[in-house]
Amino acid sequence: MSRSSQTQVAVLGALSVEPMTAYALREAIRDVLGHFWSESFGQIYPTLQALEEAGHVQRRGGTRARSSVFVITGSGTARLIELLNEPVQENPPRNGLLLRLFFGRVLGRERCRELLRGARDAAEAQRAEYEQLLARLTAEEGDTPDFPYIRMTILAGIHHSRAAAAWAGECLETLQDP
Repeated sequence: MSRSSQTQVAVLGALSVEPMTAYALREAIRDVLGHFWSESFGQIYPTLQALEEAGHVQRRGGTRARSSVFVITGSGTARLIELLNEPVQENPPRNGLLLRLFFGRVLGRERCRELLRGARDAAEAQRAEYEQLLARLTAEEGDTPDFPYIRMTILAGIHHSRAAAAWAGECLETLQDP
């Protein structure tokens, strides 16, 4: 799936939850999807334009993108379903921490330990944030039809951050002084 198709998924998916202005859409993608999906704000507005021209969304209200409310159309829902059924295309990983650790002999044992402690602490903080988010959303939206799907994405974050913290701890043990 191309980058622009994935941007369409994010935009159409967010609008399938509720109609919103372009600004609210940008915020929703950042604040809600941002836990597992990043989207360039520079891509959102042109994608909205293209989706509107294709008849997949309709603009209601003002004449400017920020004052108009965008609504997904029937063809937009069909396009979203079509895009969601395409095979998932994984991007090659780019992990600056792993790149540094791979060349850790050059970087030095102590600096690698610092990086790992930072990664462990960040993962533990992220896990706590996901757990708080899950508790809040369970109380607020636990009975909505979308909640089981939202819960799955939050659980992925919890498990990933838990695994990242455990990995960093194990690596710290590996780097203990001989």
